[in-house]
Amino acid sequence: MTNRLALIDMGTNTFHLLVVEVDEQAQLRELYKTKVPVRLGQGGISNGNIAPEAYERALKTLRQFRKTIDEFGAKTVRAMATSMVRNAANGDDFIKDIYKQTDIQVEVIDGAREAELIYYGVRLTGVLDEQPALLMDIGGGSVEFILCNNQEIFWKRSFEIGAQRLMDQFFTADPIPDESIAAEKSYLNERLQPLTEAVAKYKPTVLVGSSGTFDTLCDIDALRHGDTSRQQSIPPASGISMADYYAIHEELLRKNHDERLAIPGMLEMRVDMIVLASILVDFVLQKYNLQEIRTSSYALKEGVLYEMLQK
Repeated sequence: MTNRLALIDMGTNTFHLLVVEVDEQAQLRELYKTKVPVRLGQGGISNGNIAPEAYERALKTLRQFRKTIDEFGAKTVRAMATSMVRNAANGDDFIKDIYKQTDIQVEVIDGAREAELIYYGVRLTGVLDEQPALLMDIGGGSVEFILCNNQEIFWKRSFEIGAQRLMDQFFTADPIPDESIAAEKSYLNERLQPLTEAVAKYKPTVLVGSSGTFDTLCDIDALRHGDTSRQQSIPPASGISMADYYAIHEELLRKNHDERLAIPGMLEMRVDMIVLASILVDFVLQKYNLQEIRTSSYALKEGVLYEMLQK
């Protein structure tokens, strides 16, 4: 008897849908996967509200997800909402409207739970080993940092400093001016003090980046090297050399919107936010003296799936 499950990750920037089939041996088969640039945080994240246009985009996307889920006959649906919804004044109304229009019951998860689920998802890829690593997931609303290895979490925390929030605060001109870069780094230095203390204790040497920004950085990097394999399917675990990352980072800082959009591998939904996100990656690499970048295309929804299969 096979069972079909649908998982929805309602991020601040992107909504993801994954439909899988599980057989009696708990073997998984992916049936469908998509991501939609809903931009739930656009126009409202800085004043703590889901803006009307974003609200409608989200409902429309979820109605479409519901149709897809029904077409695949998935009986179990798990939907997670994160930073934008948990902080929005109209978040509760939004959850009620989703249920009314789609019959999908959304779970609003806090930052600590989000970090834990991301860890489970990333661990499935085999990208972690016994050495302490700093795992980082850059969302539109929040950024999760997890100090961990392949056995356990040592420390975890979610910070409300996602790429959309950073963009609202520091993206004053395009290309981004030097003073805005310096201002963002100064802000991060202050906000990430608890992480700085934890890093001093656990001494990671590797940065593991999950999904989003890191997928796009690896896509750009692969195409720069003439490798088109990621256009067909993204492997669960990848990596990018420090030299290659910095070559891309410098390009992102130097170019304007249209020039960045022309970079092979760039996604339109990430073209501006990736500038702020990459400054954050650079800050973390330099501040904590990390020597290697590994990446995972698995994150929250795969973590939820892992947990479901343990029961």
